[in-house]
Amino acid sequence: MDMMTNIIAAVAVLFIMGILFAILLGIAAKVFAVEVDERVPMVRECLPGANCGGCGFPGCDGLAAAIVGGTAPVNGCPVGGAAVAEKVAAVMGVAAVTGVRKVAHVYCNGGCHAVDKTRYEGLQDCSAAVRVADGPKACSYGCVGLGSCVKACEFDALHIIEGVARVDSDKCVACGMCVPTCPKKLIDMIPADNKVHVNCVNRDKGPEVTKVCENGCIACKMCEKTCPFDAIHVNDGVAKIDYNKCTNCKMCTKVCPTGCIEPVPTAEEKAKFKEMQAKRAAAAKAKAEQAAPQAAAAPAVGDQ
Repeated sequence: MDMMTNIIAAVAVLFIMGILFAILLGIAAKVFAVEVDERVPMVRECLPGANCGGCGFPGCDGLAAAIVGGTAPVNGCPVGGAAVAEKVAAVMGVAAVTGVRKVAHVYCNGGCHAVDKTRYEGLQDCSAAVRVADGPKACSYGCVGLGSCVKACEFDALHIIEGVARVDSDKCVACGMCVPTCPKKLIDMIPADNKVHVNCVNRDKGPEVTKVCENGCIACKMCEKTCPFDAIHVNDGVAKIDYNKCTNCKMCTKVCPTGCIEPVPTAEEKAKFKEMQAKRAAAAKAKAEQAAPQAAAAPAVGDQ
């Protein structure tokens, strides 16, 4: 009987202690509770949930808190784009901020067209390969081609094609995860509207470039002389485009002798362009020859 009484007493004590602890925990939870803005979960619901970190915050939860806290814009999610920005803006009660869509771009056109310096058989990682004699390619500026950027992309927007990384702009969401993986710093985020690109950053002199890559920029300035909008100039040994002036006319692509300016025209397009240039030159010459006799026959101002 005494044992039963002891058991009942022990259970009662534990029950009372449980109730007391529950009450104390409830009070502590209210006293030390951190207030969460109700808009945070609402904004989080609008985000795609990729958790890629392309926004610069630790996942979608971090971005949602930053947007509500005022430290990130409503269009801070590169994956969601304008559609998500509109939903977030509606939650925040502000106007949607529309920005220019960006995509990743690889500034190299070498790959299989670049000379191999050595055969690399180590870890299939670009940074690891660069640590061994600056990589397997003779061009010290070009794409290593082992696909570290491809592995970093969660959206299947990067692939190694003919030995060089290429971006599928339709799949790219501008998360930026590929940018820091390139040891040669060849990847940048650019406006998707930019259609013409100089895919070379080799700053060496022309003959040195041709020794290591048949597609490299040789600083011949043909593109500079041809552009009717003064939008491309050779600086520091490589052609660079001023996108504030570029109209995507693509005339520079047709005169580039090495095909390093994208989009690379076909042989037929180049032939047609040269034919057009020849006709213009012939017309200008004929016009000058026709005007020469008239200028010679005209009386001088002092003779009148």
